[in-house]
Amino acid sequence: MNIAERSLRLQVEKWLVPTPSTPARVTQFSRTRSNQRRFVRVEIIRPAGGLVGIFFFRHDDGTWCVFPPETARLAMRAC
Repeated sequence: MNIAERSLRLQVEKWLVPTPSTPARVTQFSRTRSNQRRFVRVEIIRPAGGLVGIFFFRHDDGTWCVFPPETARLAMRAC
């Protein structure tokens, strides 16, 4: 998958469908406490539905998704 297809801008356009009359805006950005992963909250006010907000999470490959990246798990190896 092309990383450009998972840019924050394209994800916001896909999930929130902003328009000039209903623009999307970033209301929060920070890092998670547990593993310092980046996240952004984007909100839009819909004429019929009120306020809608979605969190987007940055993954290790540079893509943005609506689900957080999986945490690294412990693994054992046999030699």
